[in-house]
Amino acid sequence: MQDLNKKLVREISIILVIKLILILTIKHIWFDAPTIPKNFDQQIAERITGNPSNLQETR
Repeated sequence: MQDLNKKLVREISIILVIKLILILTIKHIWFDAPTIPKNFDQQIAERITGNPSNLQETR
């Protein structure tokens, strides 16, 4: 019984380490830099104050 528990803990630990490595690799490849649009602060200020703006939506 004790050997089964040790084996199970070892397998789960290995799986978790592999998943962590995969997640960090994916994050590094696809999410390496933040995507902040130009004039972001101005757009936020206009939304808060309620001033109509002629800015185009970015999609």
